[in-house]
Amino acid sequence: MVGEEGAFVLGWEEVLTEEELSVTLKVLCMSEEEFKEYKEQDGWEDDSEEEENSTLSNEALSRLKPPCKKLLYDSVLLTLQSYGSDLKAEQDLLNNKEAYEKLSRREQQALHVRYGQKRILYQLLELVQ
Repeated sequence: MVGEEGAFVLGWEEVLTEEELSVTLKVLCMSEEEFKEYKEQDGWEDDSEEEENSTLSNEALSRLKPPCKKLLYDSVLLTLQSYGSDLKAEQDLLNNKEAYEKLSRREQQALHVRYGQKRILYQLLELVQ
């Protein structure tokens, strides 16, 4: 459902892999009966027009049904736990010029990437809370 990597791509303003996330949330939040019907129909053929007109913008994420919000919230928390440090530690290191300059160029770049990823994840937490 989510491709080989099994990950979703989030941007500052919307989900960049919105179709994959939308289908995944629908499937994971449906009842057993709904899932059986889904399998029998090979998906939602009649929902294609509705999905074309909807994007998973930040605004749309905040309006998701409670079970989908909970699933996303818990997933984000698990993802954040997989990092070796928290957002504040990354921010402190970025703000500490002396410590930052001791890092290799590669470590500095990795720090910026991790910090950006965590900021997006915390933004998502706020949207689905």
